[in-house]
Amino acid sequence: MSRPRWSVEGRDWPNRAHSRFVDAGRMRFHVQIMGEGPVLLLLHGTGAATHSWRALAPMLAENVTVIAPDLPGHGFTTGRPVGGLAMPAMARAIGELLHTLDMRPDAIAGHSAGAAIAIRMALDGIADPSAIVGLSGALLPFPGLGAALFPTLARLLFVNPFAPHIFARMARVPRETGRFLVRSTGSHIDAEGVRCYERLLATSDHCAGAIGMMADWDLETLKRDLPRLRKPLLLVHGEEDAAIPIATARSAAGMVEGARLLALSRLGHLAHEEQPEEVAAIIRNFVEASL
Repeated sequence: MSRPRWSVEGRDWPNRAHSRFVDAGRMRFHVQIMGEGPVLLLLHGTGAATHSWRALAPMLAENVTVIAPDLPGHGFTTGRPVGGLAMPAMARAIGELLHTLDMRPDAIAGHSAGAAIAIRMALDGIADPSAIVGLSGALLPFPGLGAALFPTLARLLFVNPFAPHIFARMARVPRETGRFLVRSTGSHIDAEGVRCYERLLATSDHCAGAIGMMADWDLETLKRDLPRLRKPLLLVHGEEDAAIPIATARSAAGMVEGARLLALSRLGHLAHEEQPEEVAAIIRNFVEASL
């Protein structure tokens, strides 16, 4: 296995000056903290890391304190939570990080699987945010056969010791990562973002973390629990999202009392990387109105 090295893959990492490494529980987290004011926790999605917030985080930090960790199994965070990479275990691990930092989030914004973790933290009493924003949230099981086939395929890949190496080799093919991002997300992001994804996906540890997270993901339980959420929830979803259809976001919003859905035209799954100014304003306005 190869893992992302802070001195190599992270040598010119976005917002590097705001990075620190924090030991919490069984984990050593890479986390970026910037700004001052109410605390906003940012949780990236599967296969990403703090670079996903490279433009968005500094904009938000003009009004709030931003905390953005690399999730377990991802980026420059090392170690493995008790319970592996299942959603409840990930939520508890982030809770341990917050406890170590002695910081309580006033609001949480999560992208894709990060949105699911944010809601799980609120449901399980790990955090008590006044607002939750889900960006292209992965909140419901895949429709039809995908509900059963996707986690099964992920588990088969996870138990295959060669799978992470295969994915890492593919990421090293020139321009393949950029093409993959467009195909899988419907988003066209900047060259810096593509470069960061290339560096991470070319390491087998990061690929293994993403595959392991998908293999352990239980969206059926989250679907069952969603109606219990009693927090202001805003779902922001790109109309061109190739990973999660916007119809899924509409269904999820309908399951939570008072939840709102905001559709973004011409944007894909990585809308917050395509149009960070627009998404930052949306988050800022919703959080300020909820606090």
